[in-house]
Amino acid sequence: CLLSPSAFLGATLAVLAANWCLVCCDITDGNSEHLKREHSLMKPYQGVGSQWDFGGSTLVTSSYVRLTPDERSKEGSIWNTVPCYLKDWEMHVQFKVHGLGKKSLNGDGIAIWYTRERLHPGPVFSNNAHFHGLAVFVDTYSNDETMDRSFPYISAMVNNGSVSYDHGKDGRSSELGGCSADIRNRNHDTYLAIRYSKGRLTVMIDVDDRNEWKECIDIGGVRLPTGYFFGASAATGDLSDNHDIISMKLYQLMVEHTPEEENLDWTKIEPSVSLLKSPKDNIDDPTGNFRGTPLTGWKVFLLLLCALLGIVVCAVVGAVVFQKRQERNKRFY
Repeated sequence: CLLSPSAFLGATLAVLAANWCLVCCDITDGNSEHLKREHSLMKPYQGVGSQWDFGGSTLVTSSYVRLTPDERSKEGSIWNTVPCYLKDWEMHVQFKVHGLGKKSLNGDGIAIWYTRERLHPGPVFSNNAHFHGLAVFVDTYSNDETMDRSFPYISAMVNNGSVSYDHGKDGRSSELGGCSADIRNRNHDTYLAIRYSKGRLTVMIDVDDRNEWKECIDIGGVRLPTGYFFGASAATGDLSDNHDIISMKLYQLMVEHTPEEENLDWTKIEPSVSLLKSPKDNIDDPTGNFRGTPLTGWKVFLLLLCALLGIVVCAVVGAVVFQKRQERNKRFY
């Protein structure tokens, strides 16, 4: 049974609408989700000292939490004291990196953590190199001059304690993906969103003061346990910057899980990533972005849209041609 052109167009638009809804539902600005205050750091920072611990050079003011001042050889961190048992979550970080140093004469950057250990000093942005869990690095200085990559650079790493972050190579061998982002010395605050839901890790940024998220990392096959701690840390070396945290807001994502997933002991999950190839096998483009990143919801939607529009055009053209032939055949009788 063949559909008329109008019926086919209606069906196609219905499919497009359904796909559009799916994409829209997959995007959150945090407003419609559930803010978890016990895991959030906000002005006037009343939870510092009870729900949040800090160490090193960290200074808590009424306007910001300064992890490091614009001075050499400083290290600072702030950590949530409450373990997080959410299976699906999204962390929004409002931060600011600024200093007197000129471009490429500043360092080192900020790291956002979701790890088993907390307040564990080490060489990776003032934290432990053999951590268990997730780290998102906002690296402002290139240690590897052989790499054609634009800095500041944002990357992510999942570790089970068996791998050490290679600071000399800017973590290139263990990163899951990343993007360049001009976050330093902006006249406005910059934002980072980290989402973990149903085994998918997504990192988004808003650095242009447009109130719009731009995708930086999107990768599936990520396994993270519950019961870990959120934190932020920063470090300076011979070069320096002010590294400020304005807020860290954690939202619970309302996601349905299968009965098998619900009955699973999520605290026993080993941090891991199922990759078809090692992150170091990926090839960078000149801007520092990964060519081999997976298709996102928007990319899939655009592909479906182009394909369906092509089918509609072909169907309409076919219908017109068929009708012309019918009229032509009638004239021959």
